[in-house]
Amino acid sequence: MRDTVRDEAAPGQDRTSPSGIARSRTPPSRIVHFRIIQLRKVQSGRVQSGIVRSRIALPAAMIMTGIVSVQFGAGLADKLFGTIPPAAVTGLRLWVSALAMLALSGRGVARSVRDLKERRAFADAAVAGAFGLCLAVMNFSIYQSFSRIPLGVAVTIEFLGPLAVAVAGSRHPRDLGWVALAAIGVVLLTRGGHGHLDVTGVLFAGLAGACWAAYILLSSATGRRFPGSAGLAIAMVIAAVLIAPPALVAGGRAMFRPAVLAIGAAIGILSSVIPYRLELESLRRMPTRLFGVWMSLEPAVAALIGLIMLGQRLSVVEWAAIGCVMIACAGAAQAALP
Repeated sequence: MRDTVRDEAAPGQDRTSPSGIARSRTPPSRIVHFRIIQLRKVQSGRVQSGIVRSRIALPAAMIMTGIVSVQFGAGLADKLFGTIPPAAVTGLRLWVSALAMLALSGRGVARSVRDLKERRAFADAAVAGAFGLCLAVMNFSIYQSFSRIPLGVAVTIEFLGPLAVAVAGSRHPRDLGWVALAAIGVVLLTRGGHGHLDVTGVLFAGLAGACWAAYILLSSATGRRFPGSAGLAIAMVIAAVLIAPPALVAGGRAMFRPAVLAIGAAIGILSSVIPYRLELESLRRMPTRLFGVWMSLEPAVAALIGLIMLGQRLSVVEWAAIGCVMIACAGAAQAALP
């Protein structure tokens, strides 16, 4: 969970122009027709809007690629449930993610751990431990949910966690409206569909959402205590250790078959490594407000991946419910920042 773009003037342009558009070096005529002035204004606005669109296009593409990567990884995990149980798939994902994070963090993790021991920073260690526990429970819960209810429905319910964080403590009527819209979506999901939703799957998705909310808060707290991505890497290692017992008990020898290990590695890379890097880079190029709005597309992408990869068809009511939660998340993300 997670900054400026340098604006260079083109050759021949006046760098003092606030819009970055070339100013004429010759004095304008004293008599200029009103329509010509208006035409120049329109052309200037088109150039500026083109610049803005070009700046947003790359980070938006990064976000969408990350979303598709996460949900494609979820689709692979769902397919793997037929070979090994969800707990074992969770273990493979977290083990691969932990190894990747350690590789990306380099020596920063070792320095951070050594610093914790030297300072006897038990509070910082407790925050990292809680973060790791949150990661383990969140991943375990969402995979348990995927094995019981459609992908799009599970991700939609899970998104209630970030929504709750976005509107927490707000007294603005508009934010209460987003909460009400999300509640309508949940009611439509649980009661307005075909009646095939497994209650346990819904509860696991809700638990994953609660852990996602805690993840956001603990990620911020960890970032203040550890340099770079060292805190996340430490938490990921803790999560990988915590998930090991249930994963090994559930998967046994079957999870160490070469084909299963290969798919598990792909799930870990698609679900954690690629999205993490892309989201980090997109946040450096895009306002957080827009980032939250783009991320709200994830439930729809999850539903489409579920349809294409897993043949999970949703009713019109369920699609409408997903739309309600998406709009609520986008609205809350846009209103969360001044």
